[in-house]
Amino acid sequence: MYRQVVEVQPESRVHVEGQWSTGLCECHKDVGDCCFALCCLPVFTCKVTRAVGACACLPLLDCIGCVPPASLAMRASVRQRYGIKGSVWSDCLYGCCCYPLSWLQISRELKRRAASHASSSSSSSSSSSSSSSSSASARYSALRCLQGAHLV
Repeated sequence: MYRQVVEVQPESRVHVEGQWSTGLCECHKDVGDCCFALCCLPVFTCKVTRAVGACACLPLLDCIGCVPPASLAMRASVRQRYGIKGSVWSDCLYGCCCYPLSWLQISRELKRRAASHASSSSSSSSSSSSSSSSSASARYSALRCLQGAHLV
């Protein structure tokens, strides 16, 4: 009798509305990105910013002042895009005190949301041509390349 062994368990794709899909200190959920970010953080932040759809050089502004503007902007942008609760003050706090962890959380959020969108769009019928599904497709078109892959 042939038995198929499941090597990788499927992850839950359910996102609680208003919450990040992973915590700030959950780097163990994406070890590859964590190692890369710790070794070469400037390149990692540029790649995450490009995945969001902004200028890839934007994180280079973070070294100018005490409040990192790119980190603040990317966190606020991702929070707004996915309806995650928070404030500019919390974004500023995470950007100043937990800079690498903040970028890693943004990266994980983008990948998880892109993967959940891809799985939900593949399960919906392709013959549906409602305006909401076409606007959702346009909204996530920049993130499709992230499904199941590392950002770097």
